[in-house]
Amino acid sequence: MDTLFNSTEKNARGIPQAPFIENVKDIIKDPSDFELCFGKFQERLSKYKFMQESKMGTVKQLQTRIPDLQNTLKICQSLRSHSDDGDEDAEPMLLHYQLNDTLFTKAQVDIPQDRGALKVGLWLGADVMLEYPVDEAIELLQKKLADSEESLAVSTEDVEFLRENITTMEVNCARLYNWDVQRRQDLKQAEEGTQNLKI
Repeated sequence: MDTLFNSTEKNARGIPQAPFIENVKDIIKDPSDFELCFGKFQERLSKYKFMQESKMGTVKQLQTRIPDLQNTLKICQSLRSHSDDGDEDAEPMLLHYQLNDTLFTKAQVDIPQDRGALKVGLWLGADVMLEYPVDEAIELLQKKLADSEESLAVSTEDVEFLRENITTMEVNCARLYNWDVQRRQDLKQAEEGTQNLKI
């Protein structure tokens, strides 16, 4: 039984692929092993479901984070391009921004013409904000965006892999359960047949 689970292939993140039961009799030699075997299959199914839930949480988090990074990057690039115009009499930049989920407002921002003097504050999480020169901020945001997009692709791939394996394990559990029900019915019929012969 253990070799059945240990010999399976794994994906790139080390998640084992679910074995598929072709024939229940190949893995259950003794009917008394049924409960142990069925328990192991259900345990593996529970692990897959737990991993899938965790990965889906990561996917949702990244799907929220990526648009925020993209918007922040766009703003920083707009500030830099406005600064690069080099016009000393340039009008302040008019920005529309979101204060909370339902409230948007406008602001006029004076952009220094010297790009070296242009700094932006970025929220890093856990109530921490750091000020960066705009070029460093853009570089940091591009890296974080690329990393987040890669993580999203990997997590989405894992969710799909787990979904397939959950289906396989559910089929396995159903086959095991049906095999046991049929075995019990056959046993009962055999016992009834023996009793009828005695009468």
